[in-house]
Amino acid sequence: MTLPPDCPLLALADRRLLSWTALWAIVAGLAYGLVTAIIPNPVFGRSVAPEPFAIWTWLVSAPLMGLVLATYTAPRPSSRIVMLTALTPVEEERVERRSSTVGSLASFGTFLAIGCPLCNKVALLLLGASGAMSVWAPIQPWVAVASLAMLTATVVWRLRLRVGGVACPV
Repeated sequence: MTLPPDCPLLALADRRLLSWTALWAIVAGLAYGLVTAIIPNPVFGRSVAPEPFAIWTWLVSAPLMGLVLATYTAPRPSSRIVMLTALTPVEEERVERRSSTVGSLASFGTFLAIGCPLCNKVALLLLGASGAMSVWAPIQPWVAVASLAMLTATVVWRLRLRVGGVACPV
């Protein structure tokens, strides 16, 4: 079975992209794990132990964030990519900005979803301690699902841009 020329999975055949993905996945996993105290450390702590959904969200989001970041940093293989779409520089910048915004919101949502509900200063100020536990904590899994869906959409979008030859150059 052959894949269509604009299939996002074709971008995953690039070893440099996969190497950068692994590097960024480790960086994202460590950064989010340490700051949210899913990985115990002496600098950051949690008042509430991480829920199982938070650990799963953290484990799934790190490779997705790594893949998104890799599409920005890994050099594109110029010999195998054919321009499937001819975009003007203004259109290309608009496409880049849209995928960057969605990816950034998804990453921030993931951070909020896996963090301690009592350590979230905004939830604590707006809702108080009991509100953070009774209002914010129950919706964190839904924030996680929405964030992972947005991250997945961003990954597909960025890989399609990379295969199409309009991904962000290094």
